[in-house]
Amino acid sequence: MKKELIFNTNLHFEHENWNRELNFWEDELASFQNRLEELAVRWTDKSVLAQVELFQNQFLLEKEAINSIQDQIEMHETNMAGHYEKNEDVLNKDLVEKHLKLRERMENERELFTDMKNKLFRFLTKYM
Repeated sequence: MKKELIFNTNLHFEHENWNRELNFWEDELASFQNRLEELAVRWTDKSVLAQVELFQNQFLLEKEAINSIQDQIEMHETNMAGHYEKNEDVLNKDLVEKHLKLRERMENERELFTDMKNKLFRFLTKYM
């Protein structure tokens, strides 16, 4: 059975990409919030305002998910840095498994964020 080698540098590269993507999502959320605030000023219809509130709540959940993933990345980076300081370019099996789970979480969050964003754009198109 062939074993795959996993290096800290590869994981670090993936972490950097994820962090850039998460930072972009944070910027998008701020922009989305601004658009919703503009819309809320224009409308008094309670059903529209209720949808605005639902999106605002979704933004809070997305922000929490972003922060959680960023925290996990930071913990993983700290662990890898400890290995690097000891001249170890290897990771234990548990750490690699955590990374793979984090990758899966990032992929799932990407889908959720994209879905929320598409729904928001349809909503804004309808009511702006």
